[in-house]
Amino acid sequence: MSAKEQLTEEVEKLLDESDKTPQDKKLTQINGVLYPGILCTEETFKALESFEAREDDLMLVSYPKCGTTWSLNLLNDMVQTIYNKDPPNMIQILEFGAPDKYEKLNEEPAPRVLGTHLHYDNIPQSFFNKKVKLLVVFRNPKDTAVSFFHFYNKNPMLPNYSSWDTFFEDFIGGKVCWGSYFDHALAWNQHIDDDDVLIMTFEEMKEDLEAAVKKISEFYGFSMSDEQVHNVAEKGTFTAMKEKLNNIKNEFAQIFLRKGEVGDWKNHFSEAQSQEIDAKFEACLAGTKLGDMLKYNVYCK
Repeated sequence: MSAKEQLTEEVEKLLDESDKTPQDKKLTQINGVLYPGILCTEETFKALESFEAREDDLMLVSYPKCGTTWSLNLLNDMVQTIYNKDPPNMIQILEFGAPDKYEKLNEEPAPRVLGTHLHYDNIPQSFFNKKVKLLVVFRNPKDTAVSFFHFYNKNPMLPNYSSWDTFFEDFIGGKVCWGSYFDHALAWNQHIDDDDVLIMTFEEMKEDLEAAVKKISEFYGFSMSDEQVHNVAEKGTFTAMKEKLNNIKNEFAQIFLRKGEVGDWKNHFSEAQSQEIDAKFEACLAGTKLGDMLKYNVYCK
């Protein structure tokens, strides 16, 4: 069975299990934070604590719907281009899956491309001990919220929301999977100048993907020609990624990729909601380095 077939089979099993799970049983709470119960278990989180990172791991960190699928796709294509390494045959988000997943990851040849939505404080300590380079991707909070809302309602592994207004209340209050966007942002703002951390924004990548690929490749110490950078960027466009997922299974593309646009929040937010999240941003991130990177006044006004 090919890597693509193995990955497809794994995801299809999760989707089948999701169809059999009642709406009110689809979330689980671990250490006070909500997670998808079909994907995340206490046993997996316990096993993850002792997972051993490698110095040459490529680790992506992102709050949900900030460009995770996109960024992992770019990293996988870079590794395939440079090392001629086969694509992964398992879900790459660390906290997803059964506890025996980490034994399989230990057998994975280097370099491994890994990802997580976990808060800074919940990432296994070995990643920091080994000084693994961490690519951290953020997106403006208004578009993140809208994308997360649609993800809840398209993904059978998550419960549905009856309305955008109801979801907005939970998002602003941090009562969604993986907790508060703003808590995540504040934690990473404290590490924005760390040598082993590169923070990029969804908007920056949309504006000039080739420049973003070049920046990421240099951060990881890759020697990529201009042609290789161009090719990775070409394969990393929204259209190209959607076609790739459609070739695996159309349902995957419908769940994980929607519009990939900047500014769709204007089609959802009321004036009162816009002002509420503006105030939250002002209280949490205004004047911080990450807040400046997000160009809030450009993308959220």
